[in-house]
Amino acid sequence: MNKDYDVIIVGGGPAALAAAVYTCRALLKTVIFEKKYLGGQLVGTELIENYPGFPEVISGVDLTQRMEAQAKRFGAEIRYEEVLKLGIENGLKIVTTDANTYASHAVILAAGADPKKLDVPGEKEFYGKGVSYCATCDGAFFRDKDVVVIGGGDSAITEGIFLTKYAKTVQIIHRRNEFRATKIYLDEAFSNPKIKVTLDTVIESIHGTEKVEGVVTQNVLTKEKKDIPCQGVFIFVGSVPNTGFLGNLLCVDTGCHIETNIHMETAIEGLYAVGDIRKNSYRQIATAVGEGVTAAIASEHKLAELKALSKVKK
Repeated sequence: MNKDYDVIIVGGGPAALAAAVYTCRALLKTVIFEKKYLGGQLVGTELIENYPGFPEVISGVDLTQRMEAQAKRFGAEIRYEEVLKLGIENGLKIVTTDANTYASHAVILAAGADPKKLDVPGEKEFYGKGVSYCATCDGAFFRDKDVVVIGGGDSAITEGIFLTKYAKTVQIIHRRNEFRATKIYLDEAFSNPKIKVTLDTVIESIHGTEKVEGVVTQNVLTKEKKDIPCQGVFIFVGSVPNTGFLGNLLCVDTGCHIETNIHMETAIEGLYAVGDIRKNSYRQIATAVGEGVTAAIASEHKLAELKALSKVKK
């Protein structure tokens, strides 16, 4: 069992990278475990214009790279290992990955979230064949195509706007009669001639042969059904926090979000949760960074207390 690290961070998004900057600056040996790639959902964001310090606008990829470089400069170690389980033994947090087992008195959970699925016929079958959850990743494949965007929040609207760079038409479909997105994004979308908006409508199925050829929709008020031809379906209806590796370790709500106090500490001493997996998080880059910093400072204080107590006992 590896006990070399003072702080273990699970996940590699902005909250994790910000936490690592602070723990490393506090001279705490820190490791970040990321199963895929750094940045999380940040990487799939084409334009960021509300993160302080970047008036010229920055892409999610560029911001991630800057955060990574900063964390590494202070000494953060990044391991591309998937965390499979978290347990507690004699006050130590035991982190089991697909490569090794690690132990530490302080663990920060920043595992982020995955896109929520519609769970309609055709969604799974056509994933990667016209169905996507990332316009930035896949938009270029739909040059001069007709695409559908599903959702009503900032992600759906901004990604819909981004898709107009490539697509011939972008139809945004939302199940409610009004959007939740920020007004500035809505104004830009509504003024774009390539974008068409359909409200009070849900997707019943996605169909095609080898690739997506269309979607069947239903109006929630009139129950009228329509078959809309399209070659791409982009889904932005929220996210599901990555807390499966916790088992029943923590008491979580129905959406699997973790409750914390103002220090980002969970019901287990020395175990912190930040970002999209935390209950009542605002799911913004700036707030995720703030939560990561808060957890880092709290973990530094907790480790100092434990060190002082151990000296007293000796």
